[in-house]
Amino acid sequence: MNTIAIEDKHAIPFFNKLQVSIERGEGVYVWDESGRKYLDFTSGWGVTCLGHANPVITRAICEQAEKIIQNPSSGLTYSPARAKLLDLLSSILPGHLQKVFFSNSGAEANDAAIKLARKVSGRTDIISTHKSFHGRTISAASATGQAKHREKFNPLMPNYRFVPYNDLAALTEAMDERVAAVILEPIQGEGGVNISPEAYLQNVSNICEKNGSYLIMDEVQTGFCRTGPMFAIDGLDIKVDFMTMAKGIAGGFPIGAFAVSDEIAGKIEMGDHGGTYCGNPLGTAVSYAVIKYLIDNRISEHVEIISAATFEELYRWQRIFGDVIADVRGRGLLIAIEFYKSSDASAIYAQCLDAGLFVNITQEKVIRLFPALNITPDEMQEGLQILEKIIARMVNA
Repeated sequence: MNTIAIEDKHAIPFFNKLQVSIERGEGVYVWDESGRKYLDFTSGWGVTCLGHANPVITRAICEQAEKIIQNPSSGLTYSPARAKLLDLLSSILPGHLQKVFFSNSGAEANDAAIKLARKVSGRTDIISTHKSFHGRTISAASATGQAKHREKFNPLMPNYRFVPYNDLAALTEAMDERVAAVILEPIQGEGGVNISPEAYLQNVSNICEKNGSYLIMDEVQTGFCRTGPMFAIDGLDIKVDFMTMAKGIAGGFPIGAFAVSDEIAGKIEMGDHGGTYCGNPLGTAVSYAVIKYLIDNRISEHVEIISAATFEELYRWQRIFGDVIADVRGRGLLIAIEFYKSSDASAIYAQCLDAGLFVNITQEKVIRLFPALNITPDEMQEGLQILEKIIARMVNA
């Protein structure tokens, strides 16, 4: 079977696909159909937080699938698997966010949060930020602050406003009595791994509260130890009304969620939201196994250790290759290397694949690294050595 030929013939061409067909994976490594081995520094776009084919996940899938995958009447019946996950989430979510609903993806979670914020506030407008990314449904795309993800789908959903990220004056000016909510990523992932200082998030929270608007925190990419702590907003003194989650929540199994405060939950009515799968037993069993692993194996601390060593290395590169590397930034294992020229970033991206390393390129000039959270120091070093050799070869050439 010619996998590439069949997909090219029958699949809708939404992606400019790499000419490689991945057959299996183990940990941070994957193998194509010819048996060639690659190191994955994308963790399946940030979802395989425990690596590929992790026994914890496969065991949870098999054990739950032997019991039941989807409940009769779906969310109208109770589920032990869902209850276990809800109980575990209650112990790690910020204290005031104790009501949870499950979706199929981060985009769906953001879509629901926006919809419900408008409903419970009685207001229409949503403020988002430039370079943000909140998903590909029409509502989430309308909330995304990148023209390339919005403008070709006109007419978009109305009543969205955009302000620069990390600009409190612009946000304050945009606020009025029509604003239902502000949707914000604590770190912009697709936007180029743009970091917000703690004071910014705290001030956004204060501005929202003063204006009577809700704050939707999009932790789809940053949640579940990706930046070190369980959530990027952990430990911050901020009032979040909605928090959306996905990606690392189930280690690659497609599931998302949003959590709300008791105040919001008290304003939601029967029938305001729903879904066919809405926390089906299979997805919630996998999510429970993944989150339990993150907690029991102290992955948060592991991420901090690997991150510190990695950034020490990357800052060294920045000094050596300062003519081509414009910036190094990130938090935990959400890392960006920004180049001055998009042509350099593109060349490095292509050469990494040739050398057996999967990385991600975003915003044309940014190489983004977000490997599995349980990557070992030796595995991290292996990938960094490949990347450094490629950058050095390009500089010397």
